[in-house]
Amino acid sequence: MNGVRIVGTGSYKPKNVVKNDDFKKIIETSDEWIRTRTGITERHMSSGEATFFMGAEAAKDAIAEAGIAPSEIGLIIFSTVTPDYLTPSMACMVQREIGADGAMALDVNCGCTGFAYSFDMARRYLATDDDIKYALIIGAENLSKILDFEDRATCILFGDGAGAAIVSRADTMYAGFYGADGKGGSVLCAENFRPNNPFMDKDAVFDYGIHGGRKEGLLYQDGKEVYKFAVKIMPFVIEKACAKAGIAPTDLDLIIPHQANTRIIQTAAETLGLPMEKFHIVLDRFGNTSSASIPLAFDDAVKCGRVKRGDKVCFAGFGAGLTYGASVFEY
Repeated sequence: MNGVRIVGTGSYKPKNVVKNDDFKKIIETSDEWIRTRTGITERHMSSGEATFFMGAEAAKDAIAEAGIAPSEIGLIIFSTVTPDYLTPSMACMVQREIGADGAMALDVNCGCTGFAYSFDMARRYLATDDDIKYALIIGAENLSKILDFEDRATCILFGDGAGAAIVSRADTMYAGFYGADGKGGSVLCAENFRPNNPFMDKDAVFDYGIHGGRKEGLLYQDGKEVYKFAVKIMPFVIEKACAKAGIAPTDLDLIIPHQANTRIIQTAAETLGLPMEKFHIVLDRFGNTSSASIPLAFDDAVKCGRVKRGDKVCFAGFGAGLTYGASVFEY
């Protein structure tokens, strides 16, 4: 059995909703400027909720939907670029919060493609380890804590939240196509702490080669370069994953794209010759939530009845790294 079945989904959105007009209090912008360029009207932002907390709440929702006990989960994969701790992992924190004692727990950092990567990783673990009956995959982000709120082109794009899914092995169709282009890492990045030990040469200068000269700890994005990358890579990965599955993009019932910009999704649809109705979009309500965007959108699609059992679905992502990938599967 080489496929997977998503048996439960869940999500968590902070109660604090930030509308486009709210940004006028801190930067020069407008609701019209943001909406026409991105498709975003509002986003949720943390009022203190930790990343692991949001992930755990989404996980509890998914576990309830799946109708399983936390003790049945053998693997937890947590995707984030905004962990609360350098260590322990967010997956270990979630294991504690939900009571999935003994489950293998790990974090991944694949930017906005992270949940899709995690989905593919979970399938591989399930296919090769009979001891794992269910895998819990989570995408959760607290992007508001690394945003530069003086950068009006970037801070208006992002939001916070979490999405999760419970996955089991199944004798169903599955194909994934994943990769990365590390040469593009400098166009979307945020620098962590630099070395600062008492024995180092304080006059030495080390060129990190990616984030140099930008605000330490805050997100930097070269919007034009990211856009150029995105409009090419999204249709490319969808076509590649479909080809591996032995189907055409037109055979897909629903595509859950990374929610970065409406124009990117529209361009991908045109390139693939698909109607926009094939793409489930929640960008207007949540903004770009990085690795949480695909699971948030999929949970929304499940709960509103947009996706049905037996449908052919595609997760398609791209993001910092630069990472990219897509999974095609039967829901």
